[in-house]
Amino acid sequence: MQNNPSLRREIPEASLRRLPIYYRSLQGMVAAGASRVSCADLARVLGLDPTQVRKDVEMTGIVGKPRVGYALDELVRWIENFLGWNRPKDAVLAGAGSLGSALLGYERFRRHGMQIVAAFDTDPEKIGQRIHGREVQPLMFLPDFVRQHKTPVGVIATPAAAAQSVADLMVSGGIRAIWNFAPAHIHLPDGFILQNEDLYHSLASLSFKLEANNALRR
Repeated sequence: MQNNPSLRREIPEASLRRLPIYYRSLQGMVAAGASRVSCADLARVLGLDPTQVRKDVEMTGIVGKPRVGYALDELVRWIENFLGWNRPKDAVLAGAGSLGSALLGYERFRRHGMQIVAAFDTDPEKIGQRIHGREVQPLMFLPDFVRQHKTPVGVIATPAAAAQSVADLMVSGGIRAIWNFAPAHIHLPDGFILQNEDLYHSLASLSFKLEANNALRR
């Protein structure tokens, strides 16, 4: 199974965010004993526009059959391959506080192609502790660890004030992609990948929608 690399570069971010939703739904269909699926079927289950679902799925390069759709197990494997979930990537984590500890304990990362292999912090009380099987190491050791193990991904779960310096440290060690959970804007040199997870943005959106809903009920 091969995906066209150019397709992967051109796929919109919104489509990339929908593909895992499709994947989870498809896995449920497999568990229920289904063998084939169409984009219309998938759209109906998820309450989405069938045309959009078809466009998203076709961006992975897979070709379905008219009026028949896709072999379900093949579509699942194709999405796994397109997203790189079947090619495991090691990651290091900086910031072993509450959020970092939760990320270390989240086993689904491993199922979806990422394994956090080491954790780092500056807090003397955390250094030396084992959290979900990883011993927390001093942050200053991170660049050497990355160089030695050729680790491609860094996860930042530090306070906002430390995020940029941690990102710089990761880049100096050879990290190529950073997943940033800190509530801070960080800057990377050209050619590096940055994915921000803004929990405050999501919380603000939830809070606003709840307030609007409450206002309609008054």
